[in-house]
Amino acid sequence: MAVALITGASQGIGAAIAIRLAKDGFDVAINHFPRESSREKALAVAEECRAFGVKAECFAADVSKMADCEEMAKAVKEQLGSIDALVNNAGITKDKLLARMSEDEYDEVIAVNQKSIFNMLKNVCPVMMKQKHGRIVNVASVAGLYGNPGQINYSASKAAIIGMTKTVAKEYGRKNITCNAVAPGFINTAMTEALPDEVKTKLLDAVSLKRYGEPEEIASVVSFLVSEDSSYVTGQVIEISGGLSM
Repeated sequence: MAVALITGASQGIGAAIAIRLAKDGFDVAINHFPRESSREKALAVAEECRAFGVKAECFAADVSKMADCEEMAKAVKEQLGSIDALVNNAGITKDKLLARMSEDEYDEVIAVNQKSIFNMLKNVCPVMMKQKHGRIVNVASVAGLYGNPGQINYSASKAAIIGMTKTVAKEYGRKNITCNAVAPGFINTAMTEALPDEVKTKLLDAVSLKRYGEPEEIASVVSFLVSEDSSYVTGQVIEISGGLSM
């Protein structure tokens, strides 16, 4: 059975992706940040995944650290047998206007959102090369396409992911490994729930469909990108924003 490794999968979009891929028949490796509250959430996601008759295991790792990613990739391979799909979803925000943002706030977002993808690719691509097959999906954002006030760190990290996606697609295509990205817009997660009502109204005014997207709507596109139906799709960035850019 094929195995999918999803980073940052204890909640939100990552959890929805893990559950959808389990429904599709993947055994799933659920990465979560190494703290107890994250592990509890990850275990709950794993239980939902197992309801589809697949294996689901949780792996604690700070994906901003190369050593953690190396250890996790080895553990997933040993416990589940392969890594056929990698979904780089882990991410954080530390929003402030440029004038008020500290260097640490910039660096931490870059480390978790962008450096983590380098770390995961370095450790998973060799596995996929030996298998002569692989599917990689990186979760970017519309902030990486258009920028967003108060998010110079987040926008920079997501724009970098898009460039990395296209580079990996070119480097590994001959090895039968595809690499694509999804760029979600305003999605109904804990992050958007915390926004003031007036901010929510302003954001939705720019969306053609006049609603937030759901995590499951991101997961359905990821499902396609890791399937054999997408075998001739690589290096692409699929915006999932309800018509935000129109």
